[in-house]
Amino acid sequence: MVHGRHGHDDFEGNQFLGKELKYFSQAGFDLDRIHIKRNAPIASLYEDAILNEGAVISSSGALINFSGKKTGRSPKDKRIVYEETSKDDVWWGPVNIKMDEHTFEINRERAIDYLNTRENVYVFDGFAGWDPKYRIKVRVIASRAYHALFMHNMLIRPTPEELENFGEPDFIIYNAGQFPANRFTTGMTSTTSVEVNFKRMEMVILGTEYAGEMKKGIFSVMHYLQPVKFGQLSLHSSANQAKGDNGDVTLFFGLSGTGKTTLSADSNRLLIGDDEHVWSDTGVFNIEGGCYAKTINLSAEKEPEIFNAIKFGSILENVVYNPADRKPDYDDVSITENTRCAYPIEYIPNAKIPCIAERQPSNIIMLTCDAFGVLPPVSRLTPEQAQYHFVAGYTSKTPGTEDGIVEPSPTFSTCYGQPFIILHPGRYAKMLAERMEKNKVDCWLINTGWTGGKFGTGKRCPLKYTRAIVDAIHNGSLAKAEFENFPVFNLSIPKAVEGVPSEILDPAKVWPSKDAFSAEIQKLGGMFQKAFAKYEDAITADVKAAGPIL
Repeated sequence: MVHGRHGHDDFEGNQFLGKELKYFSQAGFDLDRIHIKRNAPIASLYEDAILNEGAVISSSGALINFSGKKTGRSPKDKRIVYEETSKDDVWWGPVNIKMDEHTFEINRERAIDYLNTRENVYVFDGFAGWDPKYRIKVRVIASRAYHALFMHNMLIRPTPEELENFGEPDFIIYNAGQFPANRFTTGMTSTTSVEVNFKRMEMVILGTEYAGEMKKGIFSVMHYLQPVKFGQLSLHSSANQAKGDNGDVTLFFGLSGTGKTTLSADSNRLLIGDDEHVWSDTGVFNIEGGCYAKTINLSAEKEPEIFNAIKFGSILENVVYNPADRKPDYDDVSITENTRCAYPIEYIPNAKIPCIAERQPSNIIMLTCDAFGVLPPVSRLTPEQAQYHFVAGYTSKTPGTEDGIVEPSPTFSTCYGQPFIILHPGRYAKMLAERMEKNKVDCWLINTGWTGGKFGTGKRCPLKYTRAIVDAIHNGSLAKAEFENFPVFNLSIPKAVEGVPSEILDPAKVWPSKDAFSAEIQKLGGMFQKAFAKYEDAITADVKAAGPIL
């Protein structure tokens, strides 16, 4: 038993073994000055965050943290180090901007120098990837208890035995986000810098305290390592599995706001994960040990699983609360619209632990929210069309209410996750097609957006119909349906789906004006062609031909 404050602190030193301490002194940490807390208990991270970082405890026991002036990712400040071991694999350009090795060394030193000025330095050692064959060991070194708890929730937590035998990490994050980058350093565009070095297998964060940068940094690393080192396919997707003995597996692709999290949370199925997966030779596994859910307009009625996961150990990020009773106000967007909660995946009642399915997927569902009201609620894709839509990565944003713009804006994010990919999109698409072909996987494009007209005249496809469509995919009835051709995009659409009014299955039938529909479909087809043009250099002719034909 521990008596008194001093004994309590000694325990929290989480004594490293000699060889680990050697690593810290070699890396330039001043061990006489700083107090390293490794894989500290949740309660202790709460205490430090409240004491030193202005965090507060919510009425349900979650820890409310504030990330400072950055409340979202800074994709323009992300850099990949240009070095000989990875330079031929990286898709250089606006997503992966080059940084030279010397600048990385300067920033790395700056981060370690800053961490050396802190009294407490937090270390979390955990895993990325639930399949032991393909997982990597990750070490996070941070100056904020909030960041340590966030990664405790988002990585896979080691058992005491795994922690004792952890050894050398495969990848290290130096998070000195409270300290700015120096703008006069070559190649710096601002005081924020998020940079990944594949030769050193390290990431350095300066000038942003938004925790999502660490999560997506690990995702980028997996997007490089899985295909290049392991020959496996990393995907921005959610995944679930039928209950029972090794039930069928579905992967859901889709950008923000398309229903990826909502539709994969299905009380009749087990959740493998909500955001990042690897489709391997032996099945599907989650990369993460937690979920990072949007909390804007969250309610117990609409999303009970997420609502109830917000308890002791969970982190609420940039959420406004009522000081009188500490209840979070999920409708208040005064800090940011991007309010979030990070919780361990086992807080979701029907999560499958370990988060791994030892079988190949049966269905792939690509989700889009088409505010132009053109795409059908569901269509079946050929393997070529699946590659085409995967590379295009289409959804649309609805116009804001205040600025008087009534036109939706299209978003094309390749591989349904452009900011995180490292290789050329064509490489992921080719791996996807090979795996679909080999395992005879059905692929479906589902539009959770508008029907009967575009945004402003039509209405959003009701969630109950989309759920009925997903149920028909899972019970096998949709694959046996009778299909007809949908023009311009040349999609196969079903004539009937149980629980869905037949007329909405063909968008042309529910638009009041045929001419308006025809003009809109031509317009959207043109947008697809224009967006696809920038990937054509590495895409085969049959895939190019699988897009809309005007």
